[in-house]
Amino acid sequence: MKFTDAVTIAGTRRRDDGYLVADARVARVGIQTYAGWEVGQPAKETVSVYRAPDVVFARDAMTSFAHRPVTNDHPDENVTADTWKDYAVGNTSDEVARDGDFLRVPLMVSDAAAIKQIEDGKRELSAGYSCDLVMTDGVTPEGEAYDAIQKNIKANHIAIVSRGRAGPQVRIGDGAGNGGGNRTQWGAAPLIDHADTKGTRHMTDTLRTVMVDGLQVKTTDEGAAAIEKLNAKIADGEKALNDARAEHATALADKDKEIATKDAEIDGLKGKLLSDADLDKRVQARAALVDSARKVVADVKIEGLSDAEIRKAVVKAKLGDEKIADKSDAYVEARFDGLVEAAESGQKTEDKLAQTRMTSTSVSDANEKARVEAEEAERNAWKRKAAA
Repeated sequence: MKFTDAVTIAGTRRRDDGYLVADARVARVGIQTYAGWEVGQPAKETVSVYRAPDVVFARDAMTSFAHRPVTNDHPDENVTADTWKDYAVGNTSDEVARDGDFLRVPLMVSDAAAIKQIEDGKRELSAGYSCDLVMTDGVTPEGEAYDAIQKNIKANHIAIVSRGRAGPQVRIGDGAGNGGGNRTQWGAAPLIDHADTKGTRHMTDTLRTVMVDGLQVKTTDEGAAAIEKLNAKIADGEKALNDARAEHATALADKDKEIATKDAEIDGLKGKLLSDADLDKRVQARAALVDSARKVVADVKIEGLSDAEIRKAVVKAKLGDEKIADKSDAYVEARFDGLVEAAESGQKTEDKLAQTRMTSTSVSDANEKARVEAEEAERNAWKRKAAA
């Protein structure tokens, strides 16, 4: 919520270059009274708002009053870098300090026309700032009841006005003063001073048109600001909900993808599993391959080698590296089969020769035995004749 506040100025003087400088009390602790409509409570005639010392003298609050523009009357909008040249006639310094229950900051007015108006009698000031207004009942440490509290004060500018909220006692060059217990009231309307000739404040007659759930509604600046803030919160909430839904949908899609990937891996593993019969066939085929390999190269190494690697090792050992360099597995397998076939054929030939040799040896042995027996019979023939 935006506020305006009359402040006390002391120690003014003109510098050699013509600039006007002064010390301003820009904020104070305590209770300020507002009309109910000024703070969004139209059902109440007045609202007592408490500003505690820890709020006024908070580091962020005090810092916010440093290097702020001084304006000639309140502008229709916040003063920013884009609008500074249009509104600023001076500025505050960074020497913000506590002064009892007040916040004091030096300021300088550098615009000649504004200085002339001050010297002609336009000598009151009004601080423009924003804060959070919390509607809550309570009692101050001094025993004063209040209806709301201010928090998070942030200054925007200090305006030179003809009639400030606090009345003529708060003027440029009036000195500090304690107001005799008459506490300064703070204005809570937008950053435009609406003081009339009787020193009272009234709402602006200008109404704004805002959209509420698709309908055009006419309301005051305060009402429009509240509606726009509410609409912004609704929009933020809808965006957060849509973002959450999108994130949820993405998470579900990622999880479905992860599950599908796992299922594919499981199916792949199932496809690699062998039945007992398939395993027996694999074992027999492996044993036959090893047996064939050893027929070609008896001392071939097979530990840790695949079937294709065993075939390649046999061919390399038998024919040399150059025979299989850059050759495909199919080529190597064909050469391996040829070597195995040749080895098996040679084995059969050797077996026949061995059988032949064995048969020949047996015949020779029989003939030799017959010859020996005949010779023995002939040598012993005389013995048979003598006996006769």
